[in-house]
Parts: sequence; C-alpha cells; structure tokens
Amino acid sequence: MPVFAPITTARCAAGLALCIAFSATLSAEVRCPAIFGDHMVLQRGKTVPVWGEAQPGESVSVEFADEVKTTKADDQGRWRVSLSALTASTEPRALIVRGENALTFSDVLVGDVWFCSGQSNMEKPFGPRKGQQPTEHSDGEFAAADRPNLRLFQVPHSGVAGNKPAVLQWVRSTPASLRDSQFSAAGYVFGRELLAALKDVPIGLIHSSFGGTQIEAWLPPEAFAETPELKGVEKTEIPAWVKGVQATELYTSMVKPFTPYALRGFLWYQGEANCMMADCGPSYTTKLRALVGFWRKAWGDDDLPFYYALIAPFDYSTRQKFPKPLTPEALPAFWEAQIAALDVPKTGLIVTTDLVANVRDIHPVDKRDVGIRFAKLALAETYGRNDVVAHGPRFDKASADNTGRLVLAFSHAEGLHSRDGKPLTEFSIADEDRVFHPAAAVVEGKTVIVSSPEVPHPVAARFAWRETALPNLENGAGLPAVPFRTDNWPVALLREKKN
Repeated sequence: MPVFAPITTARCAAGLALCIAFSATLSAEVRCPAIFGDHMVLQRGKTVPVWGEAQPGESVSVEFADEVKTTKADDQGRWRVSLSALTASTEPRALIVRGENALTFSDVLVGDVWFCSGQSNMEKPFGPRKGQQPTEHSDGEFAAADRPNLRLFQVPHSGVAGNKPAVLQWVRSTPASLRDSQFSAAGYVFGRELLAALKDVPIGLIHSSFGGTQIEAWLPPEAFAETPELKGVEKTEIPAWVKGVQATELYTSMVKPFTPYALRGFLWYQGEANCMMADCGPSYTTKLRALVGFWRKAWGDDDLPFYYALIAPFDYSTRQKFPKPLTPEALPAFWEAQIAALDVPKTGLIVTTDLVANVRDIHPVDKRDVGIRFAKLALAETYGRNDVVAHGPRFDKASADNTGRLVLAFSHAEGLHSRDGKPLTEFSIADEDRVFHPAAAVVEGKTVIVSSPEVPHPVAARFAWRETALPNLENGAGLPAVPFRTDNWPVALLREKKN
C-alpha cells in the first residue's frame, strides 16, 4: 500500500543518530552537527545554543553578530555555548566556530525556525511521488519558489545524503531546491505564508517525516518510562506492511539530533498508521500529549506551540488488507482522540474534511490549503494577529427545545453557512434508543437546529461521524466545522473480518 514507504531498520536509525548527533569517537578538529551550515536560520528572540565536539579540553569560541562566546570541550570532547537573544535580520552574516581549526558558516539569517514532522501526508512533496497522485498546484509553486529568505532543511530517512541534492543541509528556497529536496508541500506553503505575513522575518523549516510510521516511533524512551499509561508499550512490536520502525527509533534518529537547535514551534501531521491499528481512543490521546510534552522538554522550552492536523477522511473500513478490520466509526473516534489533546496548553489543530477530492486516496493532493491553515493558526495564536481567523466552527453546547429539535451552539461561528449553498450535511440525531437517524439541519445565527421525524425526542447529535464524511458546514472565513458528537456512548472500532 502506498501509505507505507520503505522503512529503515533500527541499525539505520541508530546510524543516523551517530552521523548527526556525534559518536564517542573524537577528532582533533572542532566539529558541529549537520544542522549547522551555510544558509541556516537562527531563531530570534531567545538564546541560541551552538554545540559540537572537539578534543577534550580544547578551547572553542563561537562568533556571530559582534558577540563571541567561549568554552572548553569536556572530558568526552563535547562543548556547547549559547548566543544571546538575537533580533530578526535578513542580512547574510557568518557564524564562525574556532578551535584548533575554524568553521565558517556563511549566509546565516535570523528569524523563526519551525520543525515539521509526521508521516506521509506531511512528507508528501510537490510534484510526482511513487505510488501517489501528484500534489495539486505543483507547477505554480515550483515556479514561484525563489524566496531567498525562506530556508529549508530536509532530513532523509537513512541519514545519508548520498547523491541526493539539497538534503541534510540548509538551502535557500528556489525552484530547484524545492524540487530536488522533495520538501514537504504543506510545510513549504506554511513557511512561505509566514514569510509573506511577517515581512522582514526570515523563516527556516526543518522537515523530518517518515511515511507509514506510528506515533510510538517518534516518542523518546523517557515518554514510556515516565508516563504511567505508556509503561511497557515500547516493548510491543509495531506491525506494518513491511518490517516496521519500532518505538523510540525515529525520535532517536530524526528528532533528537536536532535538539536543542532553537525553534519557534512544531507542525505535526500523523495518525493514519495508528488509526489502522484501531488505536483510536484515549491511548492515542495519551501518546500525543506525551509527544508534545517530551518534545518541548527535549528543546528546553515548555512554551513551544504545537499545531497538528486532523487526518483526512478515508475509507479505512473497506480495506481488507489493513492490519485491523475497522468500522466506519473508527476514524471519527480517532479524530475525537486527536481533539482531546487540545487540553495541552499552546496546541491547536486544523481540519481537512473539505480538502479531500477522493476518499479512496489516503494521500489527498491538496497540500496548499493544509499549509495555509497551519499558517493561519500560527499567525493567530503564536504571532497574535487579530485580523486572521484560524479556527472553524467548534461545537460548544446542545439544548433541546419544546418542539423535538436540538439546538447546537458553536464557537468560531461568525458567518456560519453551507459551503456549497445546499442543505447542511452529515448531521444525525438519536433518542434514548441510541439509534442515529439523518437529521435536517438549519443555521440560525451561531447555532444549527437539527431535527428528524424519526426522532421525536432527541438526546444526542453527531456531526461528520463517519470515515468518509465531507460535510459542508463552515464559517465566514471558509473554515470547516470540527467533527463532534454530544454523546459518550460506546463506539465499535472493529468489524468482523472477512476471510
């Protein structure tokens, strides 16, 4: 299946960590990890760690922007300094590291750096990709990609650039670098939207994703050791179409090497692989909360914003070769698990139910709007732009009137309407028998009134509660409503598997 890209083994993963992070084998030359290089962006507004290795006891200095910081390598040859907080600058400058030798990194800018991660829908680039439909708007995005103040850093699965251009190094955004790096389409659009909105603030994007991987692979060992609900989970083998990446491996190889490079925040688009395993309830919520918390801890900043996408509608229940035989309700239950993690401070999500042209394609081709919605979320929540609407309608409360109708109130509901001008879709209601029937739905101000002749005394409502739901309720900013249910009745995730 195309969702599962070829997956590295644990040995390759460990090799990446060694290549990037440093082994115990020391060299006489002062060195920095691969994240430091020509064309990089340093984070503005906070101290900036710079680190590497040298001979034990060797004196090391770091020079940038008229500041010099000095230190000595410890007994294991590791050293680290922190530059003072910097202001945004589009002026290309050099960062120089001196020991017995000197490293000069040129064309260094100061702005905001975001870390983009997840599985194949974050990974999907512009242009063609084997086993997938080409991403929409690719030709136009390539043609307009010459953006000198947008810098990209693509992390390969193997950790070895090999003969791949524009990989494992900072590159300026150009048509060639965007194409050659196979950079995340959603991540790129997010970056170029921020660049346009923030004007003279350069943007750096680190993209580290791996298709077909479960969230467990992206968690550090401490997450399992220190989260009671997750203790021992790391010992469970993760199944996949091919030999799967196991718990903690991708954190070790594709996240940890970039800590503590100063960041502004995270983007995350992942979950299809967990949903396929019927990991669609509180367990996934716990893992997502842990990922946010432990990534923030790894970077030493509890305030880093973390924005993620609800995975897209897809017909999971029709797939006979998937690991688990899912019901059409499994995906909505997974959305519910994703939404529950919003109780973690400084998190936010985007909805993609209106960005799917084919519910049989697990890789929707519209990644431009995914990136735009991520950017709106960051501009509103991180950058305090009051003129940007970032949220679609979200269910607030329900009340019954005396005519057999339910009144559903929403937040972020200014201009509530039907996107296509047709009657509202994907609402259903039930009475105490817990049998749901399609409901007529009408907008009244910031509420939706739902009713059905089959349900004279409704007590529960659901919206977009099936895996292929493509509802048409949105607000005046054109942002779709978040799927929800008002009940907490048990949901069947698994169906009887056919032979």
